[in-house]
Amino acid sequence: MFDRFRGAYARSRDALESDGIWAHPRLDRITGYAEFADEFAGASFGGGIYRVHDDQTGPLALSLVADAFPEFAQRVCPFGYDWLGRQFAVDSGRVEDGQPQVLMLEPGTGEALEIPVDFAVLHDEELVEHSDAALASAFFRAWSEVNPDALPLLRSQCVGYKVPLFLGGNDTAENLEVSDIDVYWTICGQLRGLVT
Repeated sequence: MFDRFRGAYARSRDALESDGIWAHPRLDRITGYAEFADEFAGASFGGGIYRVHDDQTGPLALSLVADAFPEFAQRVCPFGYDWLGRQFAVDSGRVEDGQPQVLMLEPGTGEALEIPVDFAVLHDEELVEHSDAALASAFFRAWSEVNPDALPLLRSQCVGYKVPLFLGGNDTAENLEVSDIDVYWTICGQLRGLVT
């Protein structure tokens, strides 16, 4: 399991990570999670295009998601995040064949996107075969070309919209900047609360 993921994503680590596994009751029954987390907790891939939560970032992400998307607070648990700060979470409100499906929570758009796959399929199929749809990989490459000094992104950083899309911001590289992920999520969550 996860051989295709391993083959597709170059692993890098930064000095801020802990190697502790993010353990949460909503992750306990996820097929493949324990194996994946044992190997990849705290890892970053491809310069920060995708990162896996550990025992430090996981609880913080859950708190940020609960504040920004309170309608999902009792049913999701984030396990990873991408360069745009989008949180990938298992969603116990959508279960197929006994496995929760994936939900991607986007601070910059203020939306939650239902991905109709489970944790294992996300990593071994979606992130491998559909990396542009899943991680906006072409956008990442375009942004990286003009911001090479920002890479690799620290685990505490994301590339956020200066003006969130739900407030009329443009979905362009010119509207992006490196941000502290905690600050970015907090601001976007507060703004989302005002407009929804």
